[in-house]
Amino acid sequence: MIRKLASGQYRLYSRKKNPKTGKRRNLGTFPTLEAAKKHEREVQFFKRQHA
Repeated sequence: MIRKLASGQYRLYSRKKNPKTGKRRNLGTFPTLEAAKKHEREVQFFKRQHA
């Protein structure tokens, strides 16, 4: 899940909420939407590697 910040950057959040805090985990902040989407694909790929 990618959200645009007030600073103009994009932040990648986890898809699921953290049960302990009820919020989504911050997975990184990126200068462009493309960079955030690229990292999201990398995260999903990594998650499937170690299932």
